[in-house]
Amino acid sequence: MSILSTQETSNSSTSMAPTFLLVGLPGLEATPSWWTIPLITVYLLSALGNGTILWIIALEPTLHRPMYFFLFLLSVSDVGLATVLMPTLLGLAFAETHAIPASACLLQMFFVHVFSVMESSVLLAMAFDRALAICRPLHYPALLTNGVISKIGMAIAFRCLTLHLPLPFLLAHMPYCRPQVLTHSYCLHPDMARLACPGAWGAVYSLCVVLSAMALDPLLIFFSYGLIGRVLQGVGSTEDRWKVCQTCAAHLSAVLLFYIPMILLALIDRFKLPLPQPAHTLLSYVHFLLPPLINPVLYSVKMKEIRGKILKRVLPTKVDCAQ
Repeated sequence: MSILSTQETSNSSTSMAPTFLLVGLPGLEATPSWWTIPLITVYLLSALGNGTILWIIALEPTLHRPMYFFLFLLSVSDVGLATVLMPTLLGLAFAETHAIPASACLLQMFFVHVFSVMESSVLLAMAFDRALAICRPLHYPALLTNGVISKIGMAIAFRCLTLHLPLPFLLAHMPYCRPQVLTHSYCLHPDMARLACPGAWGAVYSLCVVLSAMALDPLLIFFSYGLIGRVLQGVGSTEDRWKVCQTCAAHLSAVLLFYIPMILLALIDRFKLPLPQPAHTLLSYVHFLLPPLINPVLYSVKMKEIRGKILKRVLPTKVDCAQ
């Protein structure tokens, strides 16, 4: 009833109302405390896994190389994304707090998209790093110097912050013709922008910013893998092909894990596919919460150097004896 009454109030206003309304996980509203356990578990495991990756890369001089610098940035984006989602998720789970101040919603929306685009940008940088290492192995050290890596890191930060900085201000000043009820448990730009009146000019800039990362990056990533595939065709040894595939396996898995749910959500929204709301919400959770949980496992298992350094730090005596 409270949501309905708020909707009626929101309908009479053409400017942004002071609050937005979030939805919980459909089917679990009656027992909100139950799904706090998996939420907290997922977050703690994500923080532990990515924190371990950050710790190992920071402490080990042998890992201060381009590939591991990008992995460091990937873990930063994963921790940041999981952290910025938790306040509203836990608020809904613990206290059924559906209302969120507009300023807090805009702030969460900004950081969600900053960290999402940061992850997309890092995955793209990692794809070019792998393509360069495999296609031009002799030129790789000369091309990817520390200076170049620093510039790539600054370009990623510039892209994430400057492109997205206008979004909260544009959304705050757009006229709203629909009730400010969101369809997720956190504030997302497409969810907020669809509530604006048709023809709002800020929506055009917002759409271009989102598409510039989430549409362009996967195309460039798969172009990089196309170059790697051409090189593999000329590799005669099955063992050499297997080594190349092992090198790319963790990154390709991370790419698929990040982009497949996002593309499915975009297709569902674009073509109005009749997907039940619980399935739609769950797919959104998979897109945002699963990569931070799985990526540290992928890179720890698939990359021998990371796995070896972790074991050396955690179990130094046993590793030394085994050697």
